[in-house]
Amino acid sequence: MAVSNYSLKVNRQLLDPSFESYRLSLEPIPIYNVELDAAVAEVKLKDSQYTLDHVRAFGMYNYLHIDPWYEDSVFFVDCKGRVLNLTVTLDTALGKPIEVFHMPSDPTVCEEHLCASLSFTSATWASLSDGAGRLYLLRTSMRRENCSLKWEPLFSEEMGEPFTILHSISHVQAGVHSMEVLLLRIQKDPSSDSDAKGSGYSVSLEWITVSNTAEQGQEKKYKVRKRKMLRGKSVPHYAALEPQGKGLMVASEKPFVFTHVDGALLEQPAAQAMEMESSAGGSMLQVIDPIYFWQQTIEDITVSVRMPEGITKDDVLFKLSMENVSVGVQGFAPLLEGQLHAPVDPEASAWIIKDEKSLEVTLQKRSEGPMWPELLTGGDGRGEFLMSEEQTALLHERLTYLTTEDMNANPDKGKPPCNAQELEDCDGFPEDSSNLTRFDGESLKPTHVVNLGSHQYLFTVDLNPSEMPSFCLRHDVDALLWQPRPDQPSNMWEHIATFNALGYVQASKRDKKFATCPPNFSYAALGECLRRVFIYRQPSKVDTVLFNRMQGRQVGQVAKQQVASLESNNIVLGFRATNERLFVLTSNNLFVLKINN
Repeated sequence: MAVSNYSLKVNRQLLDPSFESYRLSLEPIPIYNVELDAAVAEVKLKDSQYTLDHVRAFGMYNYLHIDPWYEDSVFFVDCKGRVLNLTVTLDTALGKPIEVFHMPSDPTVCEEHLCASLSFTSATWASLSDGAGRLYLLRTSMRRENCSLKWEPLFSEEMGEPFTILHSISHVQAGVHSMEVLLLRIQKDPSSDSDAKGSGYSVSLEWITVSNTAEQGQEKKYKVRKRKMLRGKSVPHYAALEPQGKGLMVASEKPFVFTHVDGALLEQPAAQAMEMESSAGGSMLQVIDPIYFWQQTIEDITVSVRMPEGITKDDVLFKLSMENVSVGVQGFAPLLEGQLHAPVDPEASAWIIKDEKSLEVTLQKRSEGPMWPELLTGGDGRGEFLMSEEQTALLHERLTYLTTEDMNANPDKGKPPCNAQELEDCDGFPEDSSNLTRFDGESLKPTHVVNLGSHQYLFTVDLNPSEMPSFCLRHDVDALLWQPRPDQPSNMWEHIATFNALGYVQASKRDKKFATCPPNFSYAALGECLRRVFIYRQPSKVDTVLFNRMQGRQVGQVAKQQVASLESNNIVLGFRATNERLFVLTSNNLFVLKINN
């Protein structure tokens, strides 16, 4: 199955080009405090967990879990090994959290134990990790009908090294109940050299399938039926399983690839193996060994594609039309495939094999003159553009005034030179680029790839329990929410909501730890490490007549910003939003903020 390069399609109707700013509202937010009987089971990073990946995966972990099937019900694990639930019906009469499950083993006996993690698999099932390597699958009954019922463990098994649960789903096919669970580990990389660059750690995602099938003459019992392993070099921003276990979506700065199935090593396709050669310090757009290089003149494009040594013309798969190109090797996914930036003349184009290890493709432009900013529309992160000496010299001449010691080396220019010291942190973009990849559940090969470029990942949120989790990305100054649609291959990621200026606002919050939004998109919330919570209400109609003093026009909608301060000096450990409430967890308190009526 060939990899297709896609781009996220922004719904312009969901953008507000006339949005001005958030107005600070002094209207107080009602805050209700629940004191916990025992502290939350917080696990602090050890000296050996020194990498940025450890911080992202475990240091910034959200210890509070919300039930997508019953949104005003939250769960957490305390230091006594209890899974506790707080369900809110009346804010002024909050009770104490109720125990629904108690882990029989003490995870702290494991020296490298992690924080316990919980994922709601369905309306009647949940998956739980004790942080020490044991996975529980728990039958919870209908939590909406009776949230105080004790959960029943129907599967409990050691799965190896400690892990956290990223996502889980449940489905029934042909009378067989299966649960798919996605686990995250950060492990010492045995192949890394102590003198080599990088952290010495690798990241693994394990996709586990547990089913209740039975052998002949035996009682039905839940057992592990399949274990699929992916490896990469960075903690994924987003990772979720598709309904029915038909696929997997991963957004990360560096590529992931399936390496093992049930312990057996997989043979790596040429393109996937080359992508895995990126170093720990680079991004997916900055591959140490690109698969292809390309140059251009005003008349043509020259592409040099790396091929397996000893390649012959009979092994080459080459397709070229006016707008598309595909280059590959028999039996493998294409090494270069996608829509060209501009039309070419197929009859005037050609390819040859050079040194039995590379393929040189010459593409004749249909329109001479315009220089292409990219070879493929949207880019694929596998290639590198090489400038000729003449182009390099011309570019250097044009940019000389930007690096001169004179404050204004080009006084003829109408605008003053840019002063980098005047830029704010929120004006910048992440240095690393990320890719969003969809893997097929059967072939385990990537089918769709989106180059996210510098669109910063902000947060993941469960909006609808029947769908995959949504993710939020920064686009310019806004924050755009995207919903995966695996059943729509032509529009697999849909833009469903926009939070005006949130991309800019959140970047200015240096102490920000969490971000989230409710299912109805009425507000976005940012939580700092300590005490402060910021609420950004989206534009809503005003009851009184207001006018813009600068422009003299009537204002029909106002977006409000509110700030709440928690009565606690403990670090914020959990942060979840519903349409009416915002839940904030610290080590000894659970705060409930009444946002909407």
